[in-house]
Amino acid sequence: MLSRSYTNLLDLASGNFPAMGRERKRLPRVMTVPGIISELDDDQANSVTSDVPSSVIQDRMIIVANQLPVKAKRRPDNKGWSFSWDEDSLLLQLKDGLPDEMEVLYVGSLKVDVDVNEQDDVSQILLERFKCVPAFLPPDILAKFYHGFCKLHLWPLFHYMLPLSADHGGRFDRSLWEAYVSANKLFSQKVIEVINPEDDFVWIHDYHLMVLPTFLRRRFNRLRMGFFLHSPFPSSEIYRTLPVREEILKALLNSDLIGFHTFDYARHFLSCCSRMLGLEYQSKRGYIGLEYYGRMVGIKIMPVGVHMRQIENVLNLADKEWRVSELKQQFEGKTVLLGVDDMDIFKGINLKLLAMEQMLKQHPSWQGRAVLVQICNPARGKGRDLEIIQAEIKETTKRINEEYGRTGYEPIVLIDKPVNISERIAYYTIAECVVVTAVRDGMNLIPYEYIVCRQGISKPESDSNSSGPKKSMLVVSEFIGCSPSLSGAIRVNPWNIETTGEAMNEAISLAEPEKQMRHEKHYRYVSTHDVGYWSRSFLQDLERTCRDHFKRRCWGIGLSFGFRVVALDPNFRKLSIDTIVSSYARAKSRAILLDYDGTVMPQTSINKSPSEEVMSLLSTLCGDEKNCVFIVSGRGKDSLGKWFSPCEKLGIAAEHGYFVRWSADEEWETCGQTTDFGWIQMAEPVMKLYTETTDGSSIETKESALVWHHRDADPGFGSSQAKEMLDHLESVLANEPVAVKRGQFIVEVKPQGVSKGLVAEKIFTKMAENQRRADFVLCIGDDRSDEDMFEIIGNSMSRGIISSNTAVYACTVGQKPSKAKYYLDDTSEVIMMLEGLAEASDPSVSP
Repeated sequence: MLSRSYTNLLDLASGNFPAMGRERKRLPRVMTVPGIISELDDDQANSVTSDVPSSVIQDRMIIVANQLPVKAKRRPDNKGWSFSWDEDSLLLQLKDGLPDEMEVLYVGSLKVDVDVNEQDDVSQILLERFKCVPAFLPPDILAKFYHGFCKLHLWPLFHYMLPLSADHGGRFDRSLWEAYVSANKLFSQKVIEVINPEDDFVWIHDYHLMVLPTFLRRRFNRLRMGFFLHSPFPSSEIYRTLPVREEILKALLNSDLIGFHTFDYARHFLSCCSRMLGLEYQSKRGYIGLEYYGRMVGIKIMPVGVHMRQIENVLNLADKEWRVSELKQQFEGKTVLLGVDDMDIFKGINLKLLAMEQMLKQHPSWQGRAVLVQICNPARGKGRDLEIIQAEIKETTKRINEEYGRTGYEPIVLIDKPVNISERIAYYTIAECVVVTAVRDGMNLIPYEYIVCRQGISKPESDSNSSGPKKSMLVVSEFIGCSPSLSGAIRVNPWNIETTGEAMNEAISLAEPEKQMRHEKHYRYVSTHDVGYWSRSFLQDLERTCRDHFKRRCWGIGLSFGFRVVALDPNFRKLSIDTIVSSYARAKSRAILLDYDGTVMPQTSINKSPSEEVMSLLSTLCGDEKNCVFIVSGRGKDSLGKWFSPCEKLGIAAEHGYFVRWSADEEWETCGQTTDFGWIQMAEPVMKLYTETTDGSSIETKESALVWHHRDADPGFGSSQAKEMLDHLESVLANEPVAVKRGQFIVEVKPQGVSKGLVAEKIFTKMAENQRRADFVLCIGDDRSDEDMFEIIGNSMSRGIISSNTAVYACTVGQKPSKAKYYLDDTSEVIMMLEGLAEASDPSVSP
């Protein structure tokens, strides 16, 4: 019988998240809000918000990662387990940057298999002694989650390896994706068991848990949550090949802060958000953010550092000194170049060996004198590609040693076994240069470790280690995360074996003062940007990003991985039809201003002429002598005039108010400050130039304006061209009476003094002049141009054009940030609301 945690995996892929509870005893929960650990279903009534005060005062950090920072091994008597901290784990080291008083909990899996009967006891021990909450994944899900989706799909793709054939990388397998979702859901349940949503921070780590933010955000709308990606994020051309690309992007955007090691990785992520979701980032005072349904999602760029104290502690160990002496004796008279890499297809180990061969060939003086010590840590993954690269490395090593080796000398020393940090530091101490030729790597801290070790420990007594000159030469691939921060390193394209070989020769041949100067520059950076600095900086940015969480109204919308939280001003609420109808019935003079497209006409509609239902409602509203009804649109006057000709008393403001007609039997008025359109002859050639060079763009010519559209152009190029055109037009039209504005996928040139806001003000003013000052105002629109109308209403009140007692209903269509105080979800709700007003209208006067 399958476990409940494995049932209905197909439902996961379709977004129906099934319950995955366990029958056995749960951990004690540290939770101060009502709620149960159950299905994260689509019913938002069960969502735990932040309305209940917590009994916990101090902040707490919950760190979630695939693996806990603990080591586990069986006791000698095979009865139970013994646990200890994994001092090499970044998750443990990052505590150095967190406040001393901040409690830290860890949620993750163990590296060992724990029998089901032992899991409760192990959980209790880890929680009490280590403040760790283990997530035990069923073996079938674990295999598909980690060795499947993570290692066969995400890891290769994020390192720019496409599955071009079934033998080269893994083709997308939906069952592996379903297991990935299942595993992330299990992790979320473990977090929910211990979380205090008002007081805790949650910091999620790496590509194993990229959809976890959606599960947690679905449950806790105001949770303070950050995510850090420790691998590269590929360019949009690569990432877009992933069949579940949008699901992962949207899940990440449910975090408050998303961190990357380099600007390149962040730029690729932002490009994907732009191309796939239409989101453009904003940069303000040095901070980068993406506005996502009213929430500002921060983007953090900060490379991780090394743990200085741990390295310094190892440098003080006596056995390290003994090992250094042994290595110095072994390599006496030799110049040692060092490589330390995981056995991985992306580490470029074989390229490094070939570069060493090239250096020996081009510079024979190094033969017999230069040695490359290559330490290969055990592989974390498995597969045919890995087996091939291992065999290739061994074959290359054997060939080079046979060709250039001699008695007592081997140019390549291959150490294909685990090497602990003490031994590794001993090798750093004797190495003249460290070489990293990874073809793609998220960060790679080996160069940082090497720099610190070469600096050594300053001791009170003068010895050779502390008083001698410090130097550390680096040859690093330009495709690794630490490369940008090491300005004194010799950067190489590892695929170019000749230049890499020359770089290795240059590194060990530089003058001593030059080596010392580069080392000093590197050490200043590495020593001040350690792992504590990194985690402290991330927490500060997370606090800053979440500062307004409790000042805004938040609620979740959407199903499956389309779920997101809308965060809006607390005064922003849904327009109650009963309330507005009641207010409408009491009013004696009403102003009703309606946008057209997206308000009474759906944006997706192919036929843009108004329906019979809309015409009937408008006729009824216009037939009430207490009403002044206007359609305020960006469309041209000819189409609007033709469509609404049956509604004789309907006012129309076309082209955002440049043309105004108070009723069908009146002439069109021009409301712009000028009727001189000579500027068109200057603006049109500029727009045509950009249209010719921007595939997918077009020009819309109105009577009063020119609009350049780039919705169908390449998103990146179209946006770039729009920015360039904006600057170009502002320069060309600097002395003309026009305004150049950039909107969503458009650049528009129109006469100055034309906006929907001014139309609204004109209508209110004329009503006041006719002794019909409005005591009821309804203003509805759906886009940026309508925001001018919402804004002008407040100004009209302060100027006495409309009474301070006027019932004002400024309403936007759709739940989004707006200057309006009300919203309706879509055009169907607008029509429903208008039906309510029509029924309350005075039928005594026909249109």
